[in-house]
Amino acid sequence: MPNVSRKAGRRRSGAKGALAGPGRVAVTLAVIAPLCWLPQAGFAAHAIGRMADGAGVSGVVYDAIGFILFGLLRAALDALSGRLAFTSARRELTTSRMSALAALAGRSPVDIGRPSSGQAASVIAEQAEMITPWLSRYVPARMKAVVVPLVIVAAILPFSWIAALALLLTAPVIPLFMALVGMGAQKASEKQLSRMGDINAFLIDRLRGLATIRTLGAVSDTAKRLRVEADDLKRRTMAVLKIAFLTSATLELFSALGVALTAVYVGFHLLGFIGFGAWGGKLTLSEGLFVLMVAPAFFEPLRELSAVWHDRAAGEAAHKALTALAEQGMPLPTSQDTSDDAPGNASGTGPATGEAALLAENLRYTHPGRETPTLEAFSLSVAPGEKIAIMAPSGAGKSTLLSLIAGLAAPEAGSLLLSGHSPAKAREACEIAWIGQSAHVFSGSIAANVSLGRDEVDAGAVASALAVSRLSHVAESHGRAPLGEGGTGLSGGEIVRLAIARAAASAKARLILADEPTAHLDAATADLVTDSLLDLAKGRTLVVVTHDAALAARMDRIVTLAAEEGA
Repeated sequence: MPNVSRKAGRRRSGAKGALAGPGRVAVTLAVIAPLCWLPQAGFAAHAIGRMADGAGVSGVVYDAIGFILFGLLRAALDALSGRLAFTSARRELTTSRMSALAALAGRSPVDIGRPSSGQAASVIAEQAEMITPWLSRYVPARMKAVVVPLVIVAAILPFSWIAALALLLTAPVIPLFMALVGMGAQKASEKQLSRMGDINAFLIDRLRGLATIRTLGAVSDTAKRLRVEADDLKRRTMAVLKIAFLTSATLELFSALGVALTAVYVGFHLLGFIGFGAWGGKLTLSEGLFVLMVAPAFFEPLRELSAVWHDRAAGEAAHKALTALAEQGMPLPTSQDTSDDAPGNASGTGPATGEAALLAENLRYTHPGRETPTLEAFSLSVAPGEKIAIMAPSGAGKSTLLSLIAGLAAPEAGSLLLSGHSPAKAREACEIAWIGQSAHVFSGSIAANVSLGRDEVDAGAVASALAVSRLSHVAESHGRAPLGEGGTGLSGGEIVRLAIARAAASAKARLILADEPTAHLDAATADLVTDSLLDLAKGRTLVVVTHDAALAARMDRIVTLAAEEGA
């Protein structure tokens, strides 16, 4: 899916930069809001100075009104910027999640390198949430830390150059130490999130196999390993918190030092012990108070940046994990129509037909991470309405071939057409029905498991599908009662027939692919499944991968995969 990859790339680059759209407005408002303290401090210092000179309450009314109005404006700007930043961050998070989900949905089921479901769920559902505070809090705080201190220094400089110098000398040390600490924080966060994903994958995997673990008496060993993993995660989490506390301690030390130097200078200057630093004159009480009140605000954006510094480390680590998840595995083949370049029928592999329902020539496929091809120079032609059985020893590539036909993987070489179109196009048009070795049973009634929420599958279609699969009496006995987890309440043969019913409910399906439908079933149940499969295949093309000689004997033709590889 090239379009998915390009969109994912654009979204990833957008997440690392400034927020787009409302995010820019949010950042601008976040910068303006703390600057409202400058006129507030000016009004307050002027009012105190006048009262020290003997003015009454009536002489500072306008100062009080100005102080209140700018305070309300600051509060409103803070609230609005926070809301806009959060909305924009959630939108960006949703976009990134959709990119990752689209990429995962487009990965081939035969890709052995796919991430585990537990790891994917942890990254998308849990770790991805850390992107929101990164974008909504850190990005505005970073801009404030750049702009606000410079504006405050510019406001102090006309009154006292030495006070401005004291702030400028202490300020650069803070970002330096924060950067040094931040590099360690990001690495620690990445390790913590990676370990969290591993634990989630381990836990979900063991919960799925809990029955096997209990049967083999491995519950205590599994619990011990889970305890060890949890302790390791706890240590990694504490390491991240230690780094975060170190960042805050560094900031508080140097900010307190800067404010103390400014306060000492202003105090001794007003007392007459220091006569320089005020451009040749002496600071008035109002001017000195203004400098004192504004100095702490110089470090406030840096303090806020320190508070959200861990959000940045965790957010970037989560975004990196989300990006890596979207890039793992191999994509499904696209639905590009190759009918104009359709080759002729494969010779010697099937009956000559005007238009083959399935036409494969010289297919080659190698599983990722392996050197030996699973399929090599395989050719096959299947006529419309024909029923064939593909037989071969285990590991010869029968299921892989079925995945190629279904469009769930792309061949490395050769051509594969279904009624003159690519398998991906046929898959998207719902012309292929798949019956796997182990059908997944969802929580819900049998009827709901047949319809799977498809709009075109109504109650009549469900009833007909249940009749074809010989499941009508089973559905009546269960009624609307939900099935147990993993199909508890249904036998192995009933689960296979449920998969057949799902395929029978697909009116558009012209090609039926079945992977070992009678495996691990007794003879009577296998015969029932075979009868259901043949009823489903009436008027359709059927390709069955099987080891069952009785099932293969009821097909129109048997194809031995090993013989085909040598053709």
